[in-house]
Amino acid sequence: MDNRILYAAAAVLIVWAGPLFSQDTIRFVPKSGSQAFKVREPVLRMKPGQILVSETLMGGYYTEQGGAWPGEVGPIYIEGATPKDQLVIRIIKVRPNRDLAPAAISGNFGGLQSDIRVRMLNPPVPNQRFLWRLDRERNVGMLDLPKSRLKRIEVPLAPMLGRLAVAPKNEESFPGLWPGDFGGNMDSPELREGTTVYLPVFHEGAYFYFGDGHALQGHGEVAGTGLETTMDVILQIDLIKNKPIDWPRFVDDEYIMVAGSARPLIDAFRLAHVELVEWLEEDYGFDRWEAYQVLSQVGTSTVSNIVDPQYTVVAKFPKKYLPRE
Repeated sequence: MDNRILYAAAAVLIVWAGPLFSQDTIRFVPKSGSQAFKVREPVLRMKPGQILVSETLMGGYYTEQGGAWPGEVGPIYIEGATPKDQLVIRIIKVRPNRDLAPAAISGNFGGLQSDIRVRMLNPPVPNQRFLWRLDRERNVGMLDLPKSRLKRIEVPLAPMLGRLAVAPKNEESFPGLWPGDFGGNMDSPELREGTTVYLPVFHEGAYFYFGDGHALQGHGEVAGTGLETTMDVILQIDLIKNKPIDWPRFVDDEYIMVAGSARPLIDAFRLAHVELVEWLEEDYGFDRWEAYQVLSQVGTSTVSNIVDPQYTVVAKFPKKYLPRE
């Protein structure tokens, strides 16, 4: 059976079965958010195998007027997690729970605007917010374009979580815009329902964070924002014991994937693909150089973001070319 059907069925059961799932399901309503990924007092503790029913944080950022970013949900302490393990996050549900999704272009942020690292002799991009309206029943987003010939656009939504993270190494602390080996603000459209995410663990308890819901986002997040909105979320949390990894990994129905984050972009590309070759070698029985050759012919990749302090590339290998068990 298709994994997405299984995840959808699980979500329906969780929502409607009530006390039947109470032992393994935690319902959590966040009250405040973290503005950085780091070790700090947990907001919740969970055991491996438990399911979290929650939501991303609401704040002025998501209103017509605009306002402060509310931060991420977390950290959540995962009992039994150690730096020898992988943290497993199965994304069962990510659905918008509001009918408004602001997006923006900015004179000091975005992939086509100069920044402190690269100056360009171009006219400044204006600061402008766009208010997309969401029809959640039809799963579409709508935007008026009064200055364009089209006048109005309607597009299908593809809800995702921009940020899934653990606390970074040692005593490091990264603001919410940063992606890295700890996950963070990867802004990968692949972080959607039906995807399983594997993150390295750097501290006892992992200190897991999630947030930054996008009702839709193109690869690259070129202007610097997706359709930013709040989400209802169902995640199942688990561990793979005694099998550490170096970079975030994703699995969906079609691909095994690795997310690498760095600047320049070529370094993010290389990190993701090196880890993917090693994964094929270690877990799927490929010779390293044969894996490198096959990946060169059947692999694909996407650029998740070109706007954050580090860029993120996702390297993908089609599951249909993996050996059958």
